[in-house]
Amino acid sequence: MSSSHARLTAAGFTSQIATVARKDLEIEARTGVAAGRMVPFAGILVVLFAIALDPDSGLLPRLAPGLFWIAVLLSALMAITRSFALEREHRAGEGLIGAGLDPAAMFLGKAAAIAVELLTLELLVGSTMVVLYEVSRPGAVIVAACLLLASAGIACAGTLYGALTIAGDGRDSLLAVLLLPALVPLMVAATRAFEIAVDVGTGTATTWVGLLGVFAAIYASLGSLTFASLIEET
Repeated sequence: MSSSHARLTAAGFTSQIATVARKDLEIEARTGVAAGRMVPFAGILVVLFAIALDPDSGLLPRLAPGLFWIAVLLSALMAITRSFALEREHRAGEGLIGAGLDPAAMFLGKAAAIAVELLTLELLVGSTMVVLYEVSRPGAVIVAACLLLASAGIACAGTLYGALTIAGDGRDSLLAVLLLPALVPLMVAATRAFEIAVDVGTGTATTWVGLLGVFAAIYASLGSLTFASLIEET
């Protein structure tokens, strides 16, 4: 770590994170590229799931938690790919770091922007599925904690693997190959917590929510420590 980074205060570090997140979100708000792909794609998945599984069979309410996270994870690939599009085309990451931005702040800022996009998508998809799949009213506290931690985990892991694949040929498919298997533990924990929240699962939700927190913390730490070298290599 450089001396300038070593002298960076907590307030300055937080400000850098907010600057990167705001920049990415403003670009997305202006262009609407990721949202224009994610929302229709997730909506199509929700409808296809409903068609494939006979609503009269009673399977939809029981399978809704798992189907929800499948839709979110697949849609997340679009948000992550979009997040790195500008860095790939214009090598903006190198410019920001060269201007004195802490690489860890850049990593966390990009992850925060992706997490905000995912939370917005999750609220839309979740509301639709509650109505369309006739899901029981979920426990608000469990769902809120699960959404926040799972979104953070997906965003941190996605930002890390996005940086790994930014320079590779066939990078979009490579991102899916690397990221989706890594997210299996998160998907299991998030699904189990949601099942308990809507009364179709058994066990203690706090255990699964805690695992989501551990997952997010691990990838946040890994990304913060390695992001500088990943950006420099690309």
